[in-house]
Amino acid sequence: MEPTIQFFSGFNANDFVFLAEAAWRTLLISAVSIALGTFFGVVFGWILYEGKLLATVLLAPILDVFRSVPLIIQLVLFYNFAPIIGLNMDPFASGVVVLSIYTAALVASVARGGIEAVGTPMRRAARSLGMTYWQDLRYVVLPIGGRAVFPSWVGVALGVMKDSALVSVLGYIELLKASQILITRTQEPFLILSFAGAFYFALSYPVSLYAEKLEKRWAQ
Repeated sequence: MEPTIQFFSGFNANDFVFLAEAAWRTLLISAVSIALGTFFGVVFGWILYEGKLLATVLLAPILDVFRSVPLIIQLVLFYNFAPIIGLNMDPFASGVVVLSIYTAALVASVARGGIEAVGTPMRRAARSLGMTYWQDLRYVVLPIGGRAVFPSWVGVALGVMKDSALVSVLGYIELLKASQILITRTQEPFLILSFAGAFYFALSYPVSLYAEKLEKRWAQ
C-alpha cells in the first residue's frame, strides 16, 4: 500500500515561530524606513517652508506624486526598474527605499506644519535675544513645533508600519506574506490571521501607548 501524501498540515509551534520571525522582519523594515523617512521628511518640510522658488516648484510636485500614487505601484515599479539602471537590490533594500521616500513625502507636510505652528513673533523674539537662525530652529522651532505635530507623526509611523505589508509583493517574507504561506499550507485562515493581527497589535500598541504618555507629560 502506497503512503498517503499530505498536502496540508495543522498549525504547530514551528509555524508560530515562523510568524514571530516574520513579525520581526516587519518591525525591522518599518523602523529603518520610518527613521530614514522622518529625517528626510523634516529636511523636505524645512525646504518647503522656506519657500525657495526652485525647491518649491521642483520638490512639492515630486512629493505630491509619492503621496498620491498607491504604494504598491511604487514598490513594483521601483523593484522592476532598479535593475535596468544597474541597481541590483533585494526585496528588503527595495522596500526600504520606497517606504522611506513614501514616509518622507508624508512627514514633509507634517514638518512644514510644525514649523508654521511656531508664531513669527516668537521667532523674532528668539533672534532679538541673539540666537542665530540655526539656534532658533534647534531651541525654539523644534521643541514647540515638534510637540504640535507629534500626534500626526505617530499616525504616519503607524500607517507606514501597516503599509509595510505591501512589500510582500516583492517576495519579502514579512508578517502578511508569512500568513499567506501558512494559510495555504494549513487551511486555517481564521487562526493564522488572528495570530497575525495579534502580532500587528503587539507592534503598534506600545508605540501608541508611549506616544500618549509623552503627550500627557508635555501637557503638564
